[in-house]
Amino acid sequence: MALGWRGTYLPVDRCDDPDGWSAEVYGGPDDAAVTQVTDGLPSSSLSCEAVVADMLDSLLLEPGHRVLELGTGTGRNAALLGWRAGAELVTSVEVDPDLAVRARERLGAAGDRVRVVVGDGGKGWAGAPYDRVMATYAVDRVPWAWVTQTRPGGRIVTPWGRLGHVALTVAEDGRSATGWVQGLAQFMSARGTTSPVRTFSQVRGTGPAEAERSMTRNLGPFRNWDRSGTMSTYGSRCESPCRTPGSPQRRTKMA
Repeated sequence: MALGWRGTYLPVDRCDDPDGWSAEVYGGPDDAAVTQVTDGLPSSSLSCEAVVADMLDSLLLEPGHRVLELGTGTGRNAALLGWRAGAELVTSVEVDPDLAVRARERLGAAGDRVRVVVGDGGKGWAGAPYDRVMATYAVDRVPWAWVTQTRPGGRIVTPWGRLGHVALTVAEDGRSATGWVQGLAQFMSARGTTSPVRTFSQVRGTGPAEAERSMTRNLGPFRNWDRSGTMSTYGSRCESPCRTPGSPQRRTKMA
């Protein structure tokens, strides 16, 4: 069941209105689909495909990684995590018991062995340490439980505030996690969030960051050779596939 906006959220049933349902669920790579409304406001959704791909890319997930997901929702993102890492290695936490039941049923019907549990995602889940932690809802502060439950060198990806998602790497001593904003998109907040929206200056502060510094980039790794053997800097026009000296011809791109 999807919900379409017609001045208010109205249910769109897959059986009764397959075209309308498809339009809501598969609207486009930048379109989200609301799947639950609570007290007149969206409380669960399918994130747009562009953001899902961006966050999964930021997670740097590899086969064999143990994964903790916070916010199961429909279960689709958990299924993607399981496809990459191994379904039996993924635990997904959902605060809404009804959503958890339905997600568990969908995953089971698809043959995915992802573990779906009911709990407060802000507290993480037993079974740590995890190699990767991923949240599907926005937080103003990254819960410390997520850091302590991620192994040193592990990765945390979460929507942050109303700005976008961040990707953090846990320090080798396990006492901190640092990283960068990776993408810009707004997400639903954690259930029970009642604090007013903070502006960027309120989140960022007014003083200089402790580690703020200028950065330079060595363009050497981005240099390519065209078929004639002429060297060019990545980004300049190259009519033919580029290759590095001594390597097979291949197209290159920068993420």
